[in-house]
Amino acid sequence: MTYHGAVKVGGPPDVRELAHLIITKIAVGPYENNAYLLRCRATDEQLLIDAAADAPVLLESVGSQLATVVTTHQHGDHWGALAEVVAATGARTAAGRIDAPGIAVPTDLLLDDGDTVRVGQVDLTVRQLTGHTPGAIVLSYDDPQGHPHLFTGDCLFPGGVGNTWKDPAAFDSLYRDVTEKLFVLPDETWVYPGHGNDTTLGTERPHLPEWRERGW
Repeated sequence: MTYHGAVKVGGPPDVRELAHLIITKIAVGPYENNAYLLRCRATDEQLLIDAAADAPVLLESVGSQLATVVTTHQHGDHWGALAEVVAATGARTAAGRIDAPGIAVPTDLLLDDGDTVRVGQVDLTVRQLTGHTPGAIVLSYDDPQGHPHLFTGDCLFPGGVGNTWKDPAAFDSLYRDVTEKLFVLPDETWVYPGHGNDTTLGTERPHLPEWRERGW
């Protein structure tokens, strides 16, 4: 079946099967957050990105091999189910060093820009972006048999960067980090955002000047 990335709360997950990694996208909670379960094909070890809400729904997909839960940023709609998921699985928690104090569940692994997070035999690169929050993180997977994959939390969506609440300095920072750290990747790079449908960098790249001009 073809992956499309269009999921709804209460509906089925969508699954993307790569050569070394299986990605399951699940929509949860009142804010229609996306949670992403990554499973290494070689080891079956799993990593969850954003235990946002609806812990029973997430746990149904996770099973028993969850090693790590990464929280992309400190906003409460992205970690509402974190405590329950960790209690049920024993998974370690990970988050950006700057945002971690704003997450109610203690963080076991503090992440900085350029760090690597491993799920089984698969490496994910951490990119720290400032603007939506002081220290949100994006995870990048460079598929050796395909194109890169970006899990962007609330930093990049179809149609623009994340909300910076009309703060010019915050927007300037997020726009700069997005362009300098994410848009250096090729057009076919797939973007998995924290809410809504997926996109690609190639789809969004022509609109960067428009985003810069409008300031959001």
